[in-house]
Parts: sequence; structure tokens; C-alpha cells
Amino acid sequence: MTRDYSLGEIAAYLKAELRGDPEVRITGLNTLQDSVEGQLSFLSNTKYSKYLSGSQASAVILSEKNADGYAHDCLVVVDPYLAYALISSWFDSAEPRDSFVHPSAIVDVTAKVADNVYVGPNVVIEGRAVIASGCRIDANTVIGARSEIGENSHISSNVAIYHDVTIGHNARVHSGSVIGADGFGFAPLAAGGWQKIYQIGGVTIGNNVEVGACTTIDRGALGDTFVGNGVILDNHVQIAHNAVVGDNTAMAAYSGLAGSASVGRNCILAGYVAIVGHISVCDNVTFTARTLVTKSITESGSYSSGGMQVLKTVDWRKNSVRMGQLDDMARRLKKLED
Repeated sequence: MTRDYSLGEIAAYLKAELRGDPEVRITGLNTLQDSVEGQLSFLSNTKYSKYLSGSQASAVILSEKNADGYAHDCLVVVDPYLAYALISSWFDSAEPRDSFVHPSAIVDVTAKVADNVYVGPNVVIEGRAVIASGCRIDANTVIGARSEIGENSHISSNVAIYHDVTIGHNARVHSGSVIGADGFGFAPLAAGGWQKIYQIGGVTIGNNVEVGACTTIDRGALGDTFVGNGVILDNHVQIAHNAVVGDNTAMAAYSGLAGSASVGRNCILAGYVAIVGHISVCDNVTFTARTLVTKSITESGSYSSGGMQVLKTVDWRKNSVRMGQLDDMARRLKKLED
């Protein structure tokens, strides 16, 4: 599908100040260094400023500061990165689907599927499941018994949604994800071995949530595992049984929550962050990459561990510098002793 918009149309949508020709045609998006005529670019990170003057983009989204002195067509906004995110939807290359239930799909007679829904090849929708208006369920996906998918949600191919899972509206679940599998629940036997604990809860996921590819959200042992509104989960994220993820929290790839861990609202977990079970993290906390969280966090801020105990990031950085000075300190100490 060809995308072709005037710069004036884009400026109006973004509520941007247009400096230049509103009739310039825009047919795509690209980086400053790779753009060609007809494409729109943006500058949000100052380390890419060196590419601005030589960019072949037909127009660039800029902040007021970066727009001063720029001689070509541009759109001036408060937050260029947010503006880029907003306009990216106009250039999405994914093919839309018309309402249709593929003949190979298996839909239980007790399931409720709205009229304007796309159900792809080999989809299985089990008994008493509910698929709301505007949903798209792609090929080979399974929706378990009594599970509910909210309006305008898109479940990609090869997703497994077990029984008793509730997903809100405008959700996006990418391929390979598993929602509602049994968590790691076992009781040790005195004679050795393990007794399985049957997981009789479910999963509740809020509105406007994005679940990345190959992410797993386990069902609750008792009660539900809970993911709040506006949460974004990267690929390969693990959320164990009865964990709680607060509204608008973001978890990057390979981060994980152990059972019954609770993370507050507006938190950021960078890649490989691990949070042990049965602890809580307050709102507005950031964990840098590979942080191991072994205790509850009650004060908002940025935290790091990097192989050490979790500390405020500013303290962790100081200690990291001191660790790098240990060898020199040891040599100087040895000289004094000699």
C-alpha cells in the first residue's frame, strides 16, 4: 500500500509548527543519515546532530533549539521522538484484515465471537471464550476456555492463551507468547521429588498492553497474575504466578519477575533485570540492565547492582569507580608496607 501525505497534513496531525512548504510530499520515514527525497526524518538525540546538515530527507522533525538556523523544510515540536512515534502509525506496512472466519478455524459453539472479527487459519477458540468487536486473531493461535479478548485487540500467529485469561481492549500480543501457563509451583516431598501445585487462578491483563514475542505470563496459583493498563513487555519477558505489574510499567527483554513479586506504576526494567519473589517495588523506579533485586524498594529513583547488592544508581557508580581503583590502591599499599 502506497503512503503519500503532504507535509501540511502531517503538521496538522502532530500540531507542529511547519517551517517550509506545506505541499511537500512525504511517502516514508527514515533516519537522518539514510533518508532520501520523499522521506521524513527526526532528531531527538543530540549525538545524531552531525547528520542533520547533510540529510537528504524532504523534511525533519525538530525541537525549537535544533530548528534554529536549519534552512530546510521542518516540523517544530516539543518532543521530536514522541512526534515520530505518533506519525509512525501512518506508515505501518502491516496489511489490514477484513472481518472473516477462516473455514479451518475451530470455534466452539458456546464461544462468543463478534461479527466484525478476523479469525485466521487453524485458530482454536474454546468453549465460552469471548472475542470482542474489532479483534484480529491470526493463524494457529489458541484461545482457551472462558478467556476474554477485549475490543480491537490483535493476537498474532502461534500464540497460546490458556483458559480463564482476560485481556483488555487495544492489546497487542506478538507471536510465540504464552499467557496462562502453569507457574513454577511445586512442593518438596520429604522422600525427595516434588508435588505439583495446581494453578487454579488466571491472568488479568489491562487495556492498551503490548506483549512481545515469546513472552510468558504464568497463571496465578490462587487468584490472578495481574498486568495493568498501558504496560509494555518486550520479547522474552517472564512474569511468574501471582506477580503484579503496575500501570504503564515497561520491561525490556529477558527481564523477569518471580512469583508474587509486585512492581508499581511507571517503572522501567532494563534488559536482564531479575526481581525475586514476594517483594514489592514502589512506583516510578528504574532498574538499569542486569540488576538483581533481592529486597523491596520503597523509594522511587534509579537502582543498579551489576553483580553487587542493589544500590541507588549514584552509589553504585561510585562503588564501580572505586572497584576499578583497587589494583592501584593495592600497589600503593604494598609500597608503603615495603
